[in-house]
Amino acid sequence: MALKLSVVIPAYNEEKTIQTILDKVRSVQLTGGVTTEIIVVNDCSRDATEQKVSEYRQKHPETEIAYFRHEVNKGKGAALATGIQKATGDLVIVQDADLEYDPAEFNLLLKPILDGFADVVYGSRFMGGNPHRILFFWHSIGNKMLTFLSNAFTNLNLTDMETCYKMWKADIIKNIQLKENRFGFEPEVTAKISRIPGIRIYEVGISYYGRTYAEGKKINWKDGFRAIYCIIKYNTWAR
Repeated sequence: MALKLSVVIPAYNEEKTIQTILDKVRSVQLTGGVTTEIIVVNDCSRDATEQKVSEYRQKHPETEIAYFRHEVNKGKGAALATGIQKATGDLVIVQDADLEYDPAEFNLLLKPILDGFADVVYGSRFMGGNPHRILFFWHSIGNKMLTFLSNAFTNLNLTDMETCYKMWKADIIKNIQLKENRFGFEPEVTAKISRIPGIRIYEVGISYYGRTYAEGKKINWKDGFRAIYCIIKYNTWAR
């Protein structure tokens, strides 16, 4: 029986890109006969995101797209928690609604799992020879510092803890109680995954087409400080 990949897309005010990313996900041919379901979680967008998703679902009834909406804005982490719990696939991956990550690279993350080596795969923006848009120096330094701090607590050797592209076996991620509502999701899930006995975590290089704040980037310096707090919290007193 073919495996199914659940693609969880958190969306907040992404009317400009949501249909494009749905096109990209829908067009991916997954290796090993793996099928796809798409789960869009609208985190109470104030623009036409809901309308765009509705139009897309009507235009492509053959594509398995589940849609959920938060009645109040809760944050990316909360949207991911909703999507993960609604997923029906054997595997789960996060796909941001912007165009920073390329769904054509799903197969890079799938391979270690299908080959029987991995339970979790991270897509690293800082390894490999794939294209990377050159943007913010301090963001890059911040990401590497957060990854270093996370690694120091988890004893992992990740190069990109903050990456969007994380793929899990569904039974693993569904059994983790997630609490962070915003961008603290990344350090929280990494800390909790790292403590699972016998867990096999792999990392593969991916490309990155980052966007500027003018183009809709939402993360800021406050989220960086929250990430530091979450790294310490979920690796110490909230274990």
